[in-house]
Amino acid sequence: MAEHAARRCCLGWDFSTQQVKVVAVDAELNVFYEDSVLFDRDLLEFGTQGGVHVHEDGLTVTSPVLMWVQALDIILEKMKASGFDFSQVLALSGAGQQHGSVYWKAGASQVLTSLSPDLLLHEQLQACFSIRDCPVWMDSSTTAQCRQLEATVGGAQALSCLTGSRAYERFTGNQIAKLYQQNPEAYSHTERISLVSSFAASLFLGSHSPIDYSDGSGMNLLRIQDKVWSQACLGACAPHLEEKLGLPVPSCSVVGAISSYFVQRYGFPPGCKVVAFTGDNPASLAGMRLEEGDIAVSLGTSDTLFLWLQEPTPTLEGHIFCNPVDPQHYMGLLCFKNGSLMREKIRDELASSSWSEFSKALQSTEMGNSGNLGFYFDVMEITPEIIGRHRFSAENHEVSAFPWDVEIRALIEGQFMAKKIHAEGLGYRVTASLPGGCETEMWTCVH
Repeated sequence: MAEHAARRCCLGWDFSTQQVKVVAVDAELNVFYEDSVLFDRDLLEFGTQGGVHVHEDGLTVTSPVLMWVQALDIILEKMKASGFDFSQVLALSGAGQQHGSVYWKAGASQVLTSLSPDLLLHEQLQACFSIRDCPVWMDSSTTAQCRQLEATVGGAQALSCLTGSRAYERFTGNQIAKLYQQNPEAYSHTERISLVSSFAASLFLGSHSPIDYSDGSGMNLLRIQDKVWSQACLGACAPHLEEKLGLPVPSCSVVGAISSYFVQRYGFPPGCKVVAFTGDNPASLAGMRLEEGDIAVSLGTSDTLFLWLQEPTPTLEGHIFCNPVDPQHYMGLLCFKNGSLMREKIRDELASSSWSEFSKALQSTEMGNSGNLGFYFDVMEITPEIIGRHRFSAENHEVSAFPWDVEIRALIEGQFMAKKIHAEGLGYRVTASLPGGCETEMWTCVH
């Protein structure tokens, strides 16, 4: 690390489901340091699988908050031991898994402001949380609370128009409502509720960091048009909730200077700025440097679309978040559960488990597939809620099978047609192709 000792830089942090990761980026945007702590590998004492605890009901999914804190300790100590020059860090920010929530116990703010540089963070924050296992995005145990919230505001579409999404079990407002209903004592002892992103920022800030607009859009609580908490939604979830959440801020806000704890223990400069952390999905839009008119498609286990929107149309499918780059604009997010696993299954069934053979089938069939169309959902889809394989001939008759090469093209064209249709449903406008190119720029990431 000696050769990097004089590099002025910024640090980017990622508090994701399975790990905490850091990257150091210099003024030329070169990543010259990175490290990570994998929860299942490096913090075995917490007993997680995939970074989470799946409870006996199969619906409740949580993660230990002190595991996240200890992971941060480990990375910082490793950086210090490697000779990383913290004095050159000008600013830091980061991302957290969306929807997860952290419950700071009364008195936690005093602990945060008086941390001893002689001790690790996790040693000092042991008693700072009113619940130690926090609900995360994989949780689906709040169906009753979702229906209550929708009924309060006039239905699912009304809630979507207000907050950008219909009620989802993983969204934070419904998780808070469940905690209040099932553990009112823990709720009453909570002084502040953070998202994973604002929790992480709070550790660096030495005080409670505000929730940013973009990550706050994934709570079913924020009015996305005027960026304030919805009083109707707050009241439907729990009492005194607004004071426990604090005021939301734009995603690019500098929320303060780094805590003196990090200055004294690691040598950060006192003027190092802490920029609001945001959710992992908004951070992806910002990190991909999307602009108005762009689409990013992530082809992973689930396929995800990120859209830059100026005039969104909230629907019952997909999500509208406040844009993390431009607070006057929005971002759309669509998630399709039948992604790479569905493509791999068809590859294995029809192309001898070979992507090369799969590609040959695509090349041998014409665009439009001679009017043959297929939709493939081996698991219950999110967008829309449907299951099964559905094939239609050029004459619009449902058929039981296609020739193998037609089947492969039907899968790919059907998946991307669905993405286009649902993106347009959120307010995105796919423009006509121009000579030499297309007005819409698409970025595709394959995992």
